[in-house]
Amino acid sequence: MPKMIFVNLPVTDLARSTRFYEAVGGTKNPQFSDDTASCIVFSDTIFAMLLTHDKFSSFTARPIANAHETCQVMLAVSADSRDDVDAMVGKAGSAGGKADPNAVQDHGFMYSRSFEDPDGHIWEVVWMDPAAVESGEAGAQQSA
Repeated sequence: MPKMIFVNLPVTDLARSTRFYEAVGGTKNPQFSDDTASCIVFSDTIFAMLLTHDKFSSFTARPIANAHETCQVMLAVSADSRDDVDAMVGKAGSAGGKADPNAVQDHGFMYSRSFEDPDGHIWEVVWMDPAAVESGEAGAQQSA
């Protein structure tokens, strides 16, 4: 069985965040969602658990950071093409997020852009040319 990842994100407005993540391509799984959490499915192995602050606080004694002011983590998700990178970031911007809070990265064989969700969580969307990876070109360009 492949490893799965569940990214737990504290959100201030669960309904707004759910709509946002559905707009960028996720699907809400009602089986694992209620009035305190939305399970957003991106693939068979990638899930975002959107949790109200009260729910999130039940899992940790640490304070919840304001992601608009601090950064503890940047999340990255792969895309199938450069156009898919642009499309996802475009959807995020249209759905109430912020497109490109970080600089666009274009290394030829690798292309990435980012978006910020309504709560300030930053996601990188990355495409890498499979031929460059297979040939070793990507690694050679990274170390040059």
